[in-house]
Amino acid sequence: RIDQAIGDFALNTIEHVREESELLSGAVELPETRTSFRDRHVLIVVRGPDYREDLNALNAYIRDQRPLIVAVDGGADAVLNQGMKPDVILGDMDSATDKALGCGAELIVHAYRDGRAPGRDRLTAGGFDHLVIPASGTSQDVAMLLAHEKGARLIVMVGAHFNLTEFLDKNR
Repeated sequence: RIDQAIGDFALNTIEHVREESELLSGAVELPETRTSFRDRHVLIVVRGPDYREDLNALNAYIRDQRPLIVAVDGGADAVLNQGMKPDVILGDMDSATDKALGCGAELIVHAYRDGRAPGRDRLTAGGFDHLVIPASGTSQDVAMLLAHEKGARLIVMVGAHFNLTEFLDKNR
C-alpha cells in the first residue's frame, strides 16, 4: 500500500505547511539567548536513528571546528555520553535527564503555539533558568530555525528523521 502511504504523506505535508506557516516563514518570535550563534558552526543533536554512528563519524569535524552544540531534548544525554557538553538544550524537556539539565547548557523550552509549556513546570520546579519559544513543529524544527535566525554559518544535524520511510514510521 505504498501508493496510499505516499498519498497520505503528501496530504499531511500540505496540512503541515498550512498549520505551520509561521515556522516556515520565520515569523516565530525568538528570545534573546546568552549563547551566540552568529557565524558559528552549529551541531544539532537529535536522539533519533543512527545518532551514535553520526556523532562518531563527526569526531574529527567536532574536534577541528568546535561547533556550538544544540541538543534536542534527550539528545543532551547523547552528547554527554559522547564526552561532550551541549551549549543549548531545546525541547519539551520530557526526555532529558536532570543530570543533562544541570550541565550548564542554556535551556530553552519548546512550547505549544498557545504558550502552554509542560516542560516549563519541570524546569521551574528544579530551579533551572530557561527561555520559552512557542512554535508549531517539532523541537528539531525549532532548533534549526533558532540556529538559522541567530546567524549560524553552517548547521549540521545528526539523528534527525529525514527520509520518507522515517517520516512514515513516525506517522508524520
